[in-house]
Amino acid sequence: MAVVQLLLFAGLWNAVGASSLAVVTCGSVVKLLNTRHNVRLHSHDVRYGSGSGQQSVTGVTSVDDSNSYWRIRGKTATVCERGTPIKCGQPIRLTHVNTGRNLHSHHFTSPLSGNQEVSAFGEEGEGDYLDDWTVLCNGPYWVRDGEVRFKHSSTEVLLSVTGEQYGRPISGQKEVHGMAQPSQNNYWKAMEGIFMKPSELLKAEAHHAEL
Repeated sequence: MAVVQLLLFAGLWNAVGASSLAVVTCGSVVKLLNTRHNVRLHSHDVRYGSGSGQQSVTGVTSVDDSNSYWRIRGKTATVCERGTPIKCGQPIRLTHVNTGRNLHSHHFTSPLSGNQEVSAFGEEGEGDYLDDWTVLCNGPYWVRDGEVRFKHSSTEVLLSVTGEQYGRPISGQKEVHGMAQPSQNNYWKAMEGIFMKPSELLKAEAHHAEL
């Protein structure tokens, strides 16, 4: 299991502490909390019964579910070196650790709310340009204790939760979808995970700013 392998490195998390790394970086593996509805972004090998038929993406209240880990990577066809701080306005991919599929959206209708479907797509971390999401935040970098929005780079919808709830086989999980309108429903925050230490680039920029 991919998550089990990652958690072998949990000593990194314990060593650096929860508050000592201010920025979110490439290569980090995190859970993302929708702050309005208190659910974590989640996926699993369950496909939509309508729309694209791709792997479903939901929101769950559980803190401990290993299917809520996502790896932060560079946009499609690029490599973002591990430890590189994520800039506000930077396009990224979020790869579901356990299934290797990327957070994805397209012009299909979501099953419950009728908004734009959000799915998980690709194989072993490789999908297409519809896997790219732009990080919207204030300041130069995505910071650990700040709320951010994720804007789909191609269709410009915002990753959102508005509270619609699934029945079987994923009873109690919330629909995740794309919405054009900014609101409290599209704010997310990095929570539990393994955060890669910021690279020397950020330290160099900080030193330069002090000169």
